[in-house]
Amino acid sequence: MPDNSAVGVKPASTTTNGAAAETRRQRMRMLISALGMLPVLLILCIGFNVLSEGRFFTGQNLGIVLQQAAVNTVLAAGMTFVILTGGIDLSVGSILAASAMAGLTLSKVPELGMLWLPAALLTGLGFGIVNGALIALLRLPPFIVTLGSLTAVRGLARLLGADTTVFNPSIPYAFIGNGSLTLVPGVASIPWLSVIALLVILVSWLVLRRTVLGVHIYAVGGNESAARLAGIKVWAVLIFVYGISGLFAGLGGAMQAARLYAANGLQLGQSYELDAITAVILGGTSFVGGIGSIWGTLVGALIIAVLSNGLILIGVSDIWQYVIKGLVIIGAVALDRYRLQGSART
Repeated sequence: MPDNSAVGVKPASTTTNGAAAETRRQRMRMLISALGMLPVLLILCIGFNVLSEGRFFTGQNLGIVLQQAAVNTVLAAGMTFVILTGGIDLSVGSILAASAMAGLTLSKVPELGMLWLPAALLTGLGFGIVNGALIALLRLPPFIVTLGSLTAVRGLARLLGADTTVFNPSIPYAFIGNGSLTLVPGVASIPWLSVIALLVILVSWLVLRRTVLGVHIYAVGGNESAARLAGIKVWAVLIFVYGISGLFAGLGGAMQAARLYAANGLQLGQSYELDAITAVILGGTSFVGGIGSIWGTLVGALIIAVLSNGLILIGVSDIWQYVIKGLVIIGAVALDRYRLQGSART
């Protein structure tokens, strides 16, 4: 019998064990990728429930968490479209405020009050398309364009209300901000804000995963030059994703206006873009584009809401809440870098 060890040939058993170990590692990576940040969300919920002595897992508090997550979920869904193309939209908070101001102002006009909701949506869509056109047609950097929009649109939002708070306690469709959809009479219900957020996630998933447009969005984020050579109209894709981001920001503004019966161009939507970006990155969407999931974004938005709610329940001061949220943002970026390195290794 030949001596395999003498000629450097590994025994068949060693090769088989190595292949089996690699298969197990691949399965583990697939499981981790599929679960994403869901285990972190569950751990946070359980941890805050223990630290708050059972106050987290109450029907009232869970309803508050869902309401708090709703607007950020809508904004983060639009942000997912943008980041999938390798871009960024820093203006969504300002667009939300301007859309809410435009909608509320129109709602006070007797003959046109019922049109306040589409007005808010169209306002957001318009600003988003302008952002997209500047980026796609003039080839300006997304960071610079949306940073400028963040300031400019915030100024327009203040002008719309003459730099005051606009109130309308009888705003039409107010139920979307404070009402609930009854699932089981007298037993279970879900806030309309959460219903809208879930519908946005579902529509976004259908576009991204079940349409040719979704394939093009991922292609542009994966390699814009290759996508252009493949015949994809990159300029149209970019205008679309920034338009969607603006539209969803407009919807977020309408949701906030219906919830608060008021809007203020200076304060409403401040720093909302940071929460949206954090939710997207926590959900597994990469800053470099081409990688991500809308369902992961939903989990990321829930993590942000649970974190905010839980810190309040256990009595953490407002100052430390800012510190912790800042660390979460840094951690989200670090996690994105780790995921990219892991993908390169595999």
